[in-house]
Amino acid sequence: MAVLTINNVGQSFGAFDLFQGASASLPHDGKAGLVGPNGVGKTTLLLIVAGRTTPSSGSLHLARGTRLGYLPQDASLAFEGNDHTVYDEMLTVFAELRRAEKQLREMELAMSNGRSSPDLLEQYSKQQAQFEQAGGYDYERRIKQVLTGLGFSDDKWAMSLPHLSGGQKTRVLLAKLLLDKPDLLILDEPTNHLDVEAIEWLEGTLKVWEGAILIVSHDRYFLDRVVNNIWEMSAVGIESYRGNYTAYVQQREDRWQQRLQAFADFKEYAAKEMDFIRRNIAGQRTQMAQGKLSRLAREVEAIRVGGLDALGKMQGQGWARTASDLDLRRPAGTVGELQEQLDALPQPTRPHTLSMRLHPSHRSGNIVLRTQNLQVGYTGHPPLFVSDDIQLNRLQTAALIGPNGTGKSTFLRTILEQMPPLQGEIWLGASLKLAYFAQAHEALNLNNSVLDEFLHHHPMLISEARSYLARFLFRGDEVYNQVATLSGGERGRLALAILALEDANFLLLDEPTNHLDIPSQETLQEALEVFDGTILLVTHDRYLVDRLASQIWEVRNGRLRLYNSTYQDYLAQREAETAAAKAETAVVKPSDPDPGSNGTPLSKNAQRQRAEAIATVEAQIAAAEAQMEALSEALQDATQAQSFDRIQEISLEYAATEAKLEQLMASWETLLDE
Repeated sequence: MAVLTINNVGQSFGAFDLFQGASASLPHDGKAGLVGPNGVGKTTLLLIVAGRTTPSSGSLHLARGTRLGYLPQDASLAFEGNDHTVYDEMLTVFAELRRAEKQLREMELAMSNGRSSPDLLEQYSKQQAQFEQAGGYDYERRIKQVLTGLGFSDDKWAMSLPHLSGGQKTRVLLAKLLLDKPDLLILDEPTNHLDVEAIEWLEGTLKVWEGAILIVSHDRYFLDRVVNNIWEMSAVGIESYRGNYTAYVQQREDRWQQRLQAFADFKEYAAKEMDFIRRNIAGQRTQMAQGKLSRLAREVEAIRVGGLDALGKMQGQGWARTASDLDLRRPAGTVGELQEQLDALPQPTRPHTLSMRLHPSHRSGNIVLRTQNLQVGYTGHPPLFVSDDIQLNRLQTAALIGPNGTGKSTFLRTILEQMPPLQGEIWLGASLKLAYFAQAHEALNLNNSVLDEFLHHHPMLISEARSYLARFLFRGDEVYNQVATLSGGERGRLALAILALEDANFLLLDEPTNHLDIPSQETLQEALEVFDGTILLVTHDRYLVDRLASQIWEVRNGRLRLYNSTYQDYLAQREAETAAAKAETAVVKPSDPDPGSNGTPLSKNAQRQRAEAIATVEAQIAAAEAQMEALSEALQDATQAQSFDRIQEISLEYAATEAKLEQLMASWETLLDE
């Protein structure tokens, strides 16, 4: 049974229909990604599913008892009037568990003071089992795991909610939802305020999520790793696809080809029917011809309004119901009228998307960019990073990745000679023509119209400019909109329109897919895949990196490290390095200074002592965990035997062992940090 069923839902605002005819269902373990152009109504549909707004038409059904959790794009007002700390807000999720825990401690105290009875014994046994089954012994560990996974370091846990930024509050709400484990988790752009490490952690969490998930996201790599269904939303409904995002792209192409073939088959069938009708409408087989005329006229009317899918619907449920559902008009009644309608049927076309081509004016030299002993940063300040020596050749694509604030955009400006390197050399190759896409679109004049700004960069006839801008989805009077009033996605499309006519052979792109909807991201990717030049790409878009990059330049901890490999090979190498580092955690290399000393390396004897101490604590932790497991089993046996004295003894020993385990874990973490 489905946890969520959407039936012919639509939303209108006055005379404006945002979308109509949305139908889909989500099973209890389904994970669906909702995709579609910006402005089609994805967020509105999530609000309807979450019960925050009412649809204009259609219906929505949730399975009985379904618990919902909803994350909006902006949760800055979610904690208004709430002065909890981050950690205290997480504890509210477990309010019932904490009340049960308090009751257990009170009963244990009563039993230890000799105030016992068979009724108390039975009540304690029952509540202790319920408490353990509900996760009472690990909720604090879960809180730590989720907060750390979403990028909250320990020092942020005590921050009060009013002092957090909007993005931090959104992450706090996401953490609460993950801890609460609703039956249906509704997420609107959950990766917006997360760095790559937090996104990867969230992917791992959602992949094993036991409930249903409905996600709106522009992060195609995230959708690839999390969802098992794609809902493609348009103004006239939802089309469902099985599998992740990459599977959806292939299935969508297959369906378009099938529709084109089906349309051609229908036209061929209709031509044969019309030939029969014309030859027999006034002859001996008039009745048969009239029947064919009536049937074909209904089919044409259904296709005219609802496309080829409506034809299948009509064949399944009949003309009357289809006419009512789609508001069909009276079918053609004459041969001439039917022929006109048949000729006017449009061939299936793809939704309007950005159209982009990149053509270098000439070929560059083989070596495009080279550095030696490079340090990047601002004069008078420590370097942002020290770089491995780099060589980027013609037709290669380098992806510059790393956390925010590490100097990636500064490096691009250094290459563009807008600022000098702190140390070292940068050489640009021969016959280069550079084009730069700035993340914040600083080159755009906010006071200009779209048309004037484009003509400022590329003078041409107004008619040619308007025709060209239409390829970037600026149609009609939209070309007269002021740049200052454009959304982030619209500014991105205008910047791409300008970039595409630069005829450059070396592209420096700083977050080019930011704010673009998925169809526009796909078009940009396709243009870059066939670009006959060299690309340096700064982006958090892992899907784009995965499809394009032949080199990975990772900036982390003050160093730019070059991986001469694809993104998948880079991930594999990074995972291997992380595993190796964990395996060596208990051993300090001779060259490593002891942070607790004056910076001199640890002696071999000190290294041995530290490794032995860690090993000892780890053995004690394992023993304590095994003891707790044995005590839990013994407690169950004592409960079944109704042995009050034994239950009291084991309960006290269990509490003492649990406290000991917490101390051992703290000692272990301290030793690792030394």
